[in-house]
Amino acid sequence: MSSTDQQPSGAAPADADVPAEHAVPEALALAAEFEAVTRDQWRELVAGVLRKSGRQELPDPVEDALRVAVAPGVTVGPLYTAEDAGDLPAGVGVPGVPPFVRGSRPAGGPAGSAEVVAAGGAEGGASGGWDIRQRHAHPDVSVTREAIAADLENGVTSLWLVVGEGAVPVGALGDVLTDVYLDLAPVSVQGGQAAAEAFLDLVEGRTDLAPGGSLGLDPLGVQAASGEEQDLSGLAAVARRAAAHTDLRTVVVDGTVFSDAGASVVEELGCSLAAGVAYLRALTDGGLGVDEAIGQLEFRYAASADQFTTIAALRAARRLWDRVGEVSGASADVRGQRQHAVTSSVMTTRRDPWVNMLRTTVACFAAGVGGADVVTVQPFDAALGLPDSFSRRIARNTQNLLVEEGHLGRVLDPAGGSWYVEQLTEDIAQAAWAWFTEIERAGGLSAALASGLVRDRIAQAWDARAARLATRADAITGVSEFPNLAEKLPERQPAAELRPAVGLPRVRAAQEFEALRDAADAAGQRPAVYLATLGPVARHTARATFAGNLFQAGGLVTPAGDGATGFADAATTVACICGTDKDYAADAAGLARELRAAGATQVWLAGRPDLAVDGVDGYVFAGCDALAALRTVHEQLGVAR
Repeated sequence: MSSTDQQPSGAAPADADVPAEHAVPEALALAAEFEAVTRDQWRELVAGVLRKSGRQELPDPVEDALRVAVAPGVTVGPLYTAEDAGDLPAGVGVPGVPPFVRGSRPAGGPAGSAEVVAAGGAEGGASGGWDIRQRHAHPDVSVTREAIAADLENGVTSLWLVVGEGAVPVGALGDVLTDVYLDLAPVSVQGGQAAAEAFLDLVEGRTDLAPGGSLGLDPLGVQAASGEEQDLSGLAAVARRAAAHTDLRTVVVDGTVFSDAGASVVEELGCSLAAGVAYLRALTDGGLGVDEAIGQLEFRYAASADQFTTIAALRAARRLWDRVGEVSGASADVRGQRQHAVTSSVMTTRRDPWVNMLRTTVACFAAGVGGADVVTVQPFDAALGLPDSFSRRIARNTQNLLVEEGHLGRVLDPAGGSWYVEQLTEDIAQAAWAWFTEIERAGGLSAALASGLVRDRIAQAWDARAARLATRADAITGVSEFPNLAEKLPERQPAAELRPAVGLPRVRAAQEFEALRDAADAAGQRPAVYLATLGPVARHTARATFAGNLFQAGGLVTPAGDGATGFADAATTVACICGTDKDYAADAAGLARELRAAGATQVWLAGRPDLAVDGVDGYVFAGCDALAALRTVHEQLGVAR
């Protein structure tokens, strides 16, 4: 009997007398018990709901009314079906084969990584998955050595060392790495020419370095951060010196410089492509072949908690870089982009920093699903200063859990074939390519940085994002939503500012709300807004809770009471009326007069402006500009910023 004829153990013979109701169908139709529906039927139902909510004029198709922008020129719809896949380019390939949309490597396991052993320690590292890379920038050599040892003994598979003033001293690089088996642990340094030369001096004559390391040169990233034009002509000489070491890359195209300035994935990918092309030109002008030059580059991207956008962006980046390699004449087997994903600094908060653990978990998940070769999870306290041993442990264990317990690395491109993800990948790729070609028409990335083109484009993207943050359409848990005014923040040693502030800015999503919180905290007695309910507070929990949540996001306490009776005890001059629309029509104007008589100089109402209540100065409601409202209250209460 052939192997194909054998029955699995315990299975009934093929000719067994099986009751009809237990027979296995030839095809299993999902949701077979439901009648088939069409997209037009879905559209009719959606249109009905929208009209009931007050929208009479609807676009055609109606789903355009529910589209959400995720980047300039890229929107996400509410529904994706097989119809949407009809316009997508045929054949996104398979993992490890051009155009590399589905991954740069053909099998599981991080490209160029190995199990890591610290001197005297146990074997660590993930079995399959990606390279787990931890960042170290503490200037105290003994602290950094201890942290590195703990990381390598507990699952980290490669190191990222920030070298220079305020970080790991250049002259101490050998001391920091003295207990690290460099034949097992790939090392990536960041710190410009001095750091690269120091590392090359350290490993001079060795031929056994673990593959996957990098010298971290990124002069265009330095220009973006500092505003000072950089010389690329020396890259080829460093690359030739690094060629003595297997898979030690010279250049890191650091897209996080653009992401940290407020760029969307479109600007980040377009700028990284332009930087990559500039580096290819510099390396080939310096005498390297195209294949050799393209093998010198690693790309670093930000991974955010917007998981599907991150997944699609990593897939799109590989497709775009493959196209650059193709038109540059590079061989197919070197065009797979090596990607290092780092959890986003923009999404990291100083307030309620514990929530950052959840954000980085989602971002790490997205990076893994998106096919990143290397992932760094920033510690949850990164916005507060230098991480401690606990936060580093949580950062590495986030990855260990996803790889070892979640088995996330066992499936290549698990999002592949999703109509939504494939369409989003295509949309991001098209928008990023258009931006890349605009940069090239402007003379390349260096010229586009010098002229202000990049700064202006990123500012436009950030302004759009900032508007969503201000209205809390993009909510920040623990900051703009559900703040904890009684929190006690962990204390951390301040981290040195490693990027000059004269080039592209550095932004965080929470920064404006956190500035208001800081000002309120520094006011001595915490400022307050009195919530005046139209009747017992328990009757108006929904609106009182909404208003309280909004004002607390600005660091304001919100004592509440029935009418104006508790206003005097609130020690404030600002009040907010809370009730139902029916109550407002009958009693809100009268309560506003009572509050004025009791000393209120500013009266708000929890509801939409079309209620038009006499005596009210402003309205707070879902979708209002919460930042503008909070700044107005701060000004009224004399809270200094």
